[in-house]
Amino acid sequence: MKKKVLKAKPWKSIQKKSVKKTIARAPFPKAAKPVGKVTHYYGDIGVGIVKFGKSVKAGTTVEFRGATTNFTQTLASMQYDHKAIQTAPKGKEVGIKVKKRVREGDGVFEIK
Repeated sequence: MKKKVLKAKPWKSIQKKSVKKTIARAPFPKAAKPVGKVTHYYGDIGVGIVKFGKSVKAGTTVEFRGATTNFTQTLASMQYDHKAIQTAPKGKEVGIKVKKRVREGDGVFEIK
């Protein structure tokens, strides 16, 4: 009786080692807390009414974020009771001239 000689298959003899590459990722930024919320928008004059949760000064850069809204702008013109103001007090609804449309419920975040 003859013995069968098993030949090694060339593709089985070479085994590839799988090397996992780790990608260095930047840490996620901390979630910014909203400083206010849009309560109304007047489209004909381009003014959003924002209720602020903390006082915000004119010249502050803010970001408007919502379901379909996402833009950054510097607060240039703010009014309370039809009078120009430099600081929006906490808890008051202030009119802000916005460069794009905002929607009720959009969050207002301060950019540092």
